[in-house]
Amino acid sequence: MRRPDQQTTTRPTPDAAPGTTPDTPPAEATGPGTRRTADAGGAAPSPDPAGPRPAGDLTTEAALAPYLRGQAAEFLRSLRLHHEHSAPADSGGHDAAAATRALRRSARRISGSLHTFRAALDPLWADQLRAELAWLSGILAREHAYANRLTRLVEALHQLSGPALPAARGVRAAGESATTDAQGRAALGVGAARAGALLERRLTLARTRSHSAALQALGSSRFHAVADAVALLASDVPLAPGTAGRTAEALLEPAERAEQRLLTAVAALPPDDTEPYNEAQDAAWHQARLLLRLHRYAHEVVLGAADPALTGAGRALDLHRDAVEAAGAAAAAARTPRIAPATAYALGVLHADQRHEVEAARTVFRETWPYAAALSTP
Repeated sequence: MRRPDQQTTTRPTPDAAPGTTPDTPPAEATGPGTRRTADAGGAAPSPDPAGPRPAGDLTTEAALAPYLRGQAAEFLRSLRLHHEHSAPADSGGHDAAAATRALRRSARRISGSLHTFRAALDPLWADQLRAELAWLSGILAREHAYANRLTRLVEALHQLSGPALPAARGVRAAGESATTDAQGRAALGVGAARAGALLERRLTLARTRSHSAALQALGSSRFHAVADAVALLASDVPLAPGTAGRTAEALLEPAERAEQRLLTAVAALPPDDTEPYNEAQDAAWHQARLLLRLHRYAHEVVLGAADPALTGAGRALDLHRDAVEAAGAAAAAARTPRIAPATAYALGVLHADQRHEVEAARTVFRETWPYAAALSTP
């Protein structure tokens, strides 16, 4: 983590590897979760448009507390907009979805900051609120995730069943005859429509159930307790005893630990010459994505803005996660009992296509990761 008075960034030496649960912070408890949005790739508005803050302002009172209060205020603002646009007389479904995404963004930032800077805060309060925000973020993310997954898979099916299938999508093995190509394309064309209909039924049902679960959660006493806690946070940040006047080290040390965990996780990623379709490796990439997010939030607290050097890498990891989940949805649909062989074939091709997209996202990540030494092949 670069100090505010430094002009260059030094990459620390990685330390021990963290835990591996996707969409929850490593080691201690649950934490933030997410989807492919501007926020996920690092393009969210900076919490401090003025840019990096002076080193003398890097204290819990001058940096962490205002950051948490600002995210709490954004949470409450997004909640109000969600209520306004979710009323029965309101037709602004897009506005309600945008408000939900903003609500999740602020919840993730609060939760991630509570995780990283726990030592500077009341630990019992931080752990409890972080767990509740993780629950809320996960509930709100599911509907958006299923909608995006369906769109991605249907678009991929349309592309795969077109005339560019053999060469452009990499499905044909080297040396296949033109006759085999034509047969494969015809079989895919027959099954693609049915595969798309099956995916739409499955994912639309899952999305509908997730929408109902989100509405139920937002009306529950548990959510109201979370909202009350965030409302209190907007005016009062419970700091740990003795940390109110501490200097930069109170924030720099945990931020640097977050960066160390990220660098360790990236260094441990499988090399780019490993066999494709190795789904057992997905968890390590999901963990790197989570740790990159936590590092970004810590960077926002310490320097007042996200690290622009990691924007491309963050987007690549988001695309990786989306492709992994889409491939899993295609494989699950292919296991549906008594489906036609042509439908199963189309879903198999779709699964292979999305696993190719997984490999492509990994390549983009390696190309955009700013610390090349961390990606050296053993």
